[in-house]
Amino acid sequence: MSVISNFTSHISSTKKAQTILRLGLFVILAALIVLLFPRYNNTFRYHFEIGKPWGYSLLTAEFDFPIYKTDQQMEEEQKKVLSSFTPYYKYIPRTQRKVLVISLQDQEWLAQEGYSSIAIMQNRIKKTYPVSEIYTPASAYKHFNSDMAQNLVLDTAMTDKMRTEELKSLSPTQGLVQAGEKIIDKGDIVTDHAYQILLSLRRANEDDKIGTRQRALSIMGEAMLVLLFLSLFVIYLYVFRLSYAHNTRTVLFFCLQMLIVIALSCLCLRFDLSVYLIPFAWVPILTRVFFDSRTALFLHFTTILITSIVVPAPVEFFFIQIVVGMVAVSSLSDMTRRAQLLQTAGWIMLAQSIAYTAFTFAQTGVWASINPWMYLYFFICGLLTVGCYGLIYAFEKMFRFISSITLVELTDINSDLLHMLAERAPGTFQHSMQVSNLATEAAKYIGANALLVRTGALYHDIGKITDPLYFTENQTGVDNPLLKMDPREATKVVIAHIAEGEKIARRNHLPEVIVNFIISHHGTSLVRYFYNTYCNAHPDEQVDESLFRYPGPKPSTKEAAILMMADAVEARSRSLDEYTEESISAAVDKMIDTQIADGQFAASPLSFKDVEDIRRVFKARIISMYHHRISYPTLKNEQ
Repeated sequence: MSVISNFTSHISSTKKAQTILRLGLFVILAALIVLLFPRYNNTFRYHFEIGKPWGYSLLTAEFDFPIYKTDQQMEEEQKKVLSSFTPYYKYIPRTQRKVLVISLQDQEWLAQEGYSSIAIMQNRIKKTYPVSEIYTPASAYKHFNSDMAQNLVLDTAMTDKMRTEELKSLSPTQGLVQAGEKIIDKGDIVTDHAYQILLSLRRANEDDKIGTRQRALSIMGEAMLVLLFLSLFVIYLYVFRLSYAHNTRTVLFFCLQMLIVIALSCLCLRFDLSVYLIPFAWVPILTRVFFDSRTALFLHFTTILITSIVVPAPVEFFFIQIVVGMVAVSSLSDMTRRAQLLQTAGWIMLAQSIAYTAFTFAQTGVWASINPWMYLYFFICGLLTVGCYGLIYAFEKMFRFISSITLVELTDINSDLLHMLAERAPGTFQHSMQVSNLATEAAKYIGANALLVRTGALYHDIGKITDPLYFTENQTGVDNPLLKMDPREATKVVIAHIAEGEKIARRNHLPEVIVNFIISHHGTSLVRYFYNTYCNAHPDEQVDESLFRYPGPKPSTKEAAILMMADAVEARSRSLDEYTEESISAAVDKMIDTQIADGQFAASPLSFKDVEDIRRVFKARIISMYHHRISYPTLKNEQ
C-alpha cells in the first residue's frame, strides 16, 4: 500500500508542477508585455487625434501648467527673429580713409543669407551698417580709384553667441492652464487648440518633476489590466477547454501568438507607425486552423484588449479589430485549401475599410475626418495576413500540431507511401479505403473530426507493407501461412504490424497524431482467432492472455475510437456468409459490444449516445455496400 501511495503522491506532485508551469507562462507573458509597452513610464494615458471626439470623461487640470507652442509656431518665430538678425564683424583699422571693406566671399554669403546689414562692436557699442554701404576691394577701387584692403572680418564667435541669445529669448509657451480649469469634456471634438493643450498636459506629465510614485502606480495599473485579461482567458480554458489548459504545448502556443502580435504593435508605436499595419488576424486564423472557432475568438479578444491599453484611439481600434476577428473565423471555418487564406485576407480588408468608414462617420459626421492613409494600411495588413500560411507550417513543426491542409495532403492516395501500400498490399489498401469511408461518415454524424479520422484510417495498417501475405485480405489463391504456425508465433506476426507501422510512419515523417492512430487502432484487444485456437488445443492449460493481446495503448480520442470500431466492423463484414440486414446488424453489434466489454473505450470521451449513433451509421453504410443488385434481363435471341 505504501508503494501505491508513494506512486499516487508522485503523480499528484507532477501534475501540480505542470499546472504551476502553465500558469507561470501566463505570468511571464504579462511581465514581458508590460516591459514592451511604449512609454510605460508616462503617466498621461489618454489617446487623442485632431478632429476626433474625446472618448473619455471630463478632463480638468490637476495643477498649473503652461501651454507649449507647437514646433511649427516655434519655427515661424525663429525665422522672424533671424530675419532681423545682423551678423557681427570685427573692424581692423587701416592707414587709409575710413571705408568698410569686406571680402568678395563675405559679400556673397550676406546676399545668400538675406542679411541687409551688419553689426560692428566698437568700444562696447553696437553700430549697424547697411550692406549697401560696404565695399569689396574691387568695388572700392572702382568707386574711389585707389587700392583698399579688407578691413572687416566676420566675428564668428560673437555672431553665434548673439544668435543663440536671441533664440533663447523666445518663450516656448503661450498662456497658462490653471488648476481646476476645464480642458475637454466627453464627446467634444479635439480642435487644434485643444490638441495643443492636451500635448502640453502630456509634456507636463512627462516632466522629470513627476514623482516615481506616479510612474510606479501607472505601471502597476498596466500590469493589473494585463493580468486581468489573461486571467479571463485562463478561466475560459479551465471552464470550457480543459484539455487545452492541461497541455503545456498548447498553452505555450497561445502565449507565443499573443506575444508576437503585441510586440509588433509596440514596435510600431515606438517608431510612430500605424498599429493597423499589424495583422491581428494571425491570432484567430492560427488558432482556428489548429483548434476551434470559440477559442480563436476568445484569444483574439484577449489580445486586442491588451493592445488597446497603449494604442491611440483605443475604442476605434477595438471596434475594428473585433470585426477582423469575427470575419477571420467566419470565413475560415475549416482551412483545407491555400486559396481560402487569400479569400479571408480579402474579406478582412473589406471589413476593416467598412468598419473604419462607418465608425468615423458615426463619431464625427464629416468627410474631412476620414484618413485616406488608413485604407493603404488595411491593404498592407491584408497582404501580411496571407503570410500566415508560412506561420502555419512553422507552428506545425514547432508544436507538433496538424492542420487541415496537411491532412488533405496526406489523404492523397497518389502519395508515395499510399501508392506503396496499394502496390504491395492491395487487399489492405482496399480495406483501409473502406474503413476510411465508414469512419468518416460516423465522425461526421457525431461531430468528430472527420478529416482527421479519414487520414488516420488510410494509414492505420501501413505496417502490413512489410509482410502483406500474412494477412487474409492480401491472400489470393494461396494458403494462409499463419495457419501452419504455432498460434503464439502467429499472434506475434499479426501484432508486429503495429510496431512496423509505427517505424514506417516515423521514417516517412508522418505527424504524431497519425502515428497514434496506427498504434492504438487495436488497443489492447485479443487476437481472438489464435487465442481461441490455442485455448481449444490446450483445454487444461491456464492460458496467459497477455501473449495474445496487442500492446496498446487504448484509443484516447473520439476519432481513434471510431477508427477502432470501423476497422473491426469492416473486417467482420467481409467474413459474413450472407448479407442481410439482420446478419449485418448482428455482426456490427457483436463487434462493438465485444470491444466495450473488453474495456477498449475506457480512455475515450465517447458517450453512450455516440456509440449508438456510430452503430446506426455503420449498419446503414454496410447494408448499402452489400445490397443485392437486380438481375438484368437478357435478350431472347441471346439465350
